[in-house]
Amino acid sequence: MPLPSRTLGTHGPPVSAIGLGAMGMSDLYGPADEAESIATLHAAFDAGMNLLDTADFYGSGANELLIARALRTRKREDVVLSVKFGSRRTPDGAFQPVPYDVSAAAVKDRLAYSLRRLGTDYVDIYRPARLNPQIPVEETVGALAEMQQAGHIRHIGLSEVGPGTIRRAAAVARVSDVQIEYSLLSRGPEKAIIPTLRELGIGLTAYGVLSRGLLSGHWSPSRELSGNDFRAHSPRFQGENLEANLRLVQALGQVAEHLGATTGQVAIAWVAAQGSDIVPLVGARRRERLAESVGAAAVKLDADALAEIEAAIPAGAAAGERYAVPAMATLDSER
Repeated sequence: MPLPSRTLGTHGPPVSAIGLGAMGMSDLYGPADEAESIATLHAAFDAGMNLLDTADFYGSGANELLIARALRTRKREDVVLSVKFGSRRTPDGAFQPVPYDVSAAAVKDRLAYSLRRLGTDYVDIYRPARLNPQIPVEETVGALAEMQQAGHIRHIGLSEVGPGTIRRAAAVARVSDVQIEYSLLSRGPEKAIIPTLRELGIGLTAYGVLSRGLLSGHWSPSRELSGNDFRAHSPRFQGENLEANLRLVQALGQVAEHLGATTGQVAIAWVAAQGSDIVPLVGARRRERLAESVGAAAVKLDADALAEIEAAIPAGAAAGERYAVPAMATLDSER
């Protein structure tokens, strides 16, 4: 059965009810298999998953090149490409400890390189990965609007921004969606961000819906992580925090068993159940995990099921912040 569709906000594009985040196919989650990544992308397209999220700094451009190879046998109009920009890398792959470059000049320069690497003449949604407090959001969004008017991007998106910034951006140009981490372990957007988005008719694409794998039901406390794996430094994956979080996952697994679904499917379905204006992004890197994630669309959560899930993982129950302290400081949504 093909995936149902949703629309990103009042003015955004129609997309599959579950999207695919491609970061892990090139970066930050340890070694990846290029052939399996291509096969997984093709399987996603075949399943009707048309929303594909990447960034120019994932693998320092390698992720965009990977996607370009996967798209060679597909019609460009059948895929909604969401691309982030702004972060800087060093030749050895480290992230530079400098503010995000989201100036008007950077918008146009980075977009030019993304278009070339992706082998396309337009991006469906283009967004800064984070903002720079020294650069007014009006400048960034104004440049995005110019690129939209020129036909190089179809829609303007934002990522990890708070209510005040969302309002300022929306006063400059129409914003299709805001991308932010949202899961059973990351409930922060519920307080002010989601109400603001709904007031303004802006959609939400939720990344980290499985909390970097914690909520998948497949995580083992004995799993060894390579030095370039983001989770090796994430507070939620360390020591007592990990033990506490896995106890929450175990409780969620009991609910999933009652529902005849996997733990990960219930975690994804919970995000999707929070509103038709929310589209979960899953980070499957292999066809097996992709098939499981796609199956979440068939999991229906009634009021009783939602209450059971809430009891298993109450809001605020996560142990540890979602990023280390330096990275938390870059999140406008947390300030």
